Amino acid sequence: MSGLPWARSHRCAAPAPITMALITSMAAGFGSPQEDPFLLLESTLKAVERILRHASQQPLQRCWIDHPYGEEELTRLEEEVIPAISRCLQRIDEIDRALEQQLEGPREQSLQRQANGGSDGG
Repeated sequence: MSGLPWARSHRCAAPAPITMALITSMAAGFGSPQEDPFLLLESTLKAVERILRHASQQPLQRCWIDHPYGEEELTRLEEEVIPAISRCLQRIDEIDRALEQQLEGPREQSLQRQANGGSDGG
């Protein structure tokens, strides 16, 4: 067993090993949408919602456990997991909007200075 909670059996593919190149890339920021964990969270939410829509009260087989998710587990996903991911994404949007507002203030001041011929009024 690998010790990773999502790779508990031979039926699940093990994740790629974490390398120094990956750590360096992560520390440098997210250079592309594929590297952005928040976009991954959003796509995960959509995938789980899609899976639940198509589950049609049928058990949902997991790759690491022999017992599939039944009605109780599917209800937990709908009532607990989906709302938790949605709240997280809402909070991320709030943080993004606040950052955009912080950046917009100095940008507008710079545009006003340029429109006034570079004079800052002082």
